[in-house]
Amino acid sequence: MAHYSRREFLKTGFAAGALAGAGTLPAIAAEHQTATDWVTLGKSDVKVTRLAFGTGTISGEVQRELGQDQFTRLVRYAYDRGIRFFETAESYQEMHQMLGVALKGIPRDSYRLMSKVTTREGTDPQEKIDELRKLANTEYFDIMLLHWQHVASWPTDSARWQDGILEAQSKKAVIAHGASVHGLPALRQVPDNKWLQIAMIRMNHKGVAMDAEDYATHGLGNVNEVVMHVKQARTDGMGVISMKLVGEGRFTSREDRKAAMRFAFRNAGVQSVTVGYKNTGEIDEAIENLNLALA
Repeated sequence: MAHYSRREFLKTGFAAGALAGAGTLPAIAAEHQTATDWVTLGKSDVKVTRLAFGTGTISGEVQRELGQDQFTRLVRYAYDRGIRFFETAESYQEMHQMLGVALKGIPRDSYRLMSKVTTREGTDPQEKIDELRKLANTEYFDIMLLHWQHVASWPTDSARWQDGILEAQSKKAVIAHGASVHGLPALRQVPDNKWLQIAMIRMNHKGVAMDAEDYATHGLGNVNEVVMHVKQARTDGMGVISMKLVGEGRFTSREDRKAAMRFAFRNAGVQSVTVGYKNTGEIDEAIENLNLALA
C-alpha cells in the first residue's frame, strides 16, 4: 500500500476516508447504557468498550509488582466481566510483554489494544512500532498515540512521528491514531487539529493530576478549561479517552471515585475512560461506578 505523509494525509481523500465514520451502533436508551458497551471513538474506525484496563499505574509499577501470573488472572477477569479495551505505553516498562502474555490465546478481534509511543529524536518510528508489536505479541495496535505531548509546539515537533504512524496505518500495523496530552499549552492545540483522530485527556471533577499552565504542577488543574477543550474536540469529531479518573490513586473515597466517573461522562462528554487496577474488587467497583454514572 502506498505511503502517505502527514501533509498528504491532511490534503487528500485518504484523510477523509480514514476519518469517515464506520457506522454507529444502534441507539441504546440511556438507562441501558453500561460500562462494557462498545462505542465508536469519534470518526475513527475503532470501537472500544467504555471502560478500559490501564497498565500505567505509577508508570506500570503497580501492575508489574503483581507478577505475570496474578496480572494474567486480573486481565482475564476483566475480559470475562466485559472489559475489552486494554492500554499500555512504551514507557510502562515490561507492560507490553506482560499484556501480550496475559492476552495470549484470546481471539484478537474480540478486544482492542492501545499503545503510546515516546516521540524521541533519533528513533525510527517504524522500527519502534514494530518492536512494540513484537513485545505485545500482536500484529497490529487498534490505536497508537503520541505519548506525553506537553508543550504548545507538539503538533510541529512530532511531525516525523505523525508521518511514521500514518505509514504504519497504511500497512495495517495501526488502525487509528492520536495523542495523549499533558498541560494546558499542549491541550489547547487539540481542538481543530486535523491530524488527530483520538485524544487522551486527563479528567476528574476535582482537578487532581489534571492540566494547568505547568504540565507538571503539584497543584490543581483548570477543570473548566479542560472540559471546554474536550467538548470542542468532540464537536470536531474526535474520539476522547480520559485518564486520571481517580487522581493518580489519590481518591481514597468511593464517593469521589463515583463522582469522577459521573463527571467525565455527564459533564465533560468523554467516550471512554481508562483505569489501572491491582485487584478484582477494583474492577468490579469501576464497572459499577460507570454503570451508575450512565444510569
